[in-house]
Amino acid sequence: MNLEPVIGLEVHAELLTDSKIFCACSAKFGGPPNTNVCPICLGMPGVLPVLNRRVVEFAIRAGLATQCGIAPRSRFARKNYFYPDLPKGYQISMYELPICIGGHLGVLVDGETKRIGLTRIHMEEDTGKNIHDAHGDASLVDFNRSGVPLLEIVSEPDMRSVAEAGAYLRTLRSILQYLEICDGNMEEGSFRCDANVSVRPAGSTTLGTKVEIKNMNSFRAVEKAIAYELRRQASALEHGERLVQETRLWDAEREETRSMRSKEHAHDYRYFPEPDLMPLVVDGAWVDGVRAALPELPGPRRERFVREYQLSTYDADVLTQRKDVADYFEAGVATGAGAKEMANWTMTELLRIVRDEKLDRALVIRDWPVTPTQLARLVKLVERGAINRNTAKALLPKLRGTTADPEELVAAEGLAQVSDRSALEAAVADVIARHPAQVAEFRAGKERVLGFLVGQLMKATGGKANPQLAQDLLRTALRGG
Repeated sequence: MNLEPVIGLEVHAELLTDSKIFCACSAKFGGPPNTNVCPICLGMPGVLPVLNRRVVEFAIRAGLATQCGIAPRSRFARKNYFYPDLPKGYQISMYELPICIGGHLGVLVDGETKRIGLTRIHMEEDTGKNIHDAHGDASLVDFNRSGVPLLEIVSEPDMRSVAEAGAYLRTLRSILQYLEICDGNMEEGSFRCDANVSVRPAGSTTLGTKVEIKNMNSFRAVEKAIAYELRRQASALEHGERLVQETRLWDAEREETRSMRSKEHAHDYRYFPEPDLMPLVVDGAWVDGVRAALPELPGPRRERFVREYQLSTYDADVLTQRKDVADYFEAGVATGAGAKEMANWTMTELLRIVRDEKLDRALVIRDWPVTPTQLARLVKLVERGAINRNTAKALLPKLRGTTADPEELVAAEGLAQVSDRSALEAAVADVIARHPAQVAEFRAGKERVLGFLVGQLMKATGGKANPQLAQDLLRTALRGG
């Protein structure tokens, strides 16, 4: 069967506020169980919620950054269901009158930008956390997370491939990080995603039977879960089976989705207006003030990097996915380093060290191996031929934790690149004399032997030879020039 995937994503983003959405308890992650709680977030009888103004501001930021309309009047609602991590027996959310309506994201997939529509963005409180198998056969509940502010960001079912879904999630997380309203940490649950997946005959405009997938804690898990579910649904239809609307869990160990419960319609939650909170009124002056303070977002910044620094779309995309990386790159270029070389060193050497040494704490690189000024000066030494790339790489560990100037370090340690032709010609003659077998192989047509001989030449010069000049001189000598 020629089937088309139809994918929509619901993202819950925990907001980086100091306190919870309806009380003054700390919203920070990682405290001892049930220590950041009070009668309000524990749902005690007779308590009243008080809306955190900062949460509303963050919601407006997210809406403006994703081209949403900001509703001048919105309203909270009670979403009723019973579960051990929900102390009140209902969750304060929004239903028919959300704060942000419509909007879209421009998502880069295979070099092309696709527009993914948004249905809505609304505020709600998080639930507690059930902890299973930690205390014999009992399940425990930690209510620290109860009442932590969330944005629920609901896309239109506009994605038609796993790649588009992954790109959408990465783009959305990047925007929230640029706005400094969510750290985007999926492992800690501050950026969570449910996927709505269906298939339909290619060319059809009628939606198929939707399945919701939960329990995915990484981008890779989301992509694998969607891919598996698309295969499962296609196989079922090809064998004449009937698909049912349900919620399924992603089993990361077996790499498959498993049925959790049937799910029919939103009115199962018996939404009704929250009687303890007044309707929310957002005036135009507030919205204008938030809009004026928005930072340059990743999409426009990527386009500027291509235009201003003549970078490829790929390089610009890698550099601008994270604000801290883009800021680092631009700080280096501002000191005079060539944009292309600064981009290459940032994306390869610097980010490799960050990844290998896990310097990326809370998804913010606070401990760069070297400062952008140091890297820029190192790059400039390579660009003007003062040192070669291998020497520059060897210098990186020596610069860490210091304020040293790379040029002074090169001079102090005698690491300047050897570009003197007569000195290199003597070294070439010595290498040829000491490796007659490899010389004979090269002259017999085995070009790959040249790499070995160049390596010997670099070794003989302590790695300081100008690589291109050394290779040219070696070729000339081997050919009897």
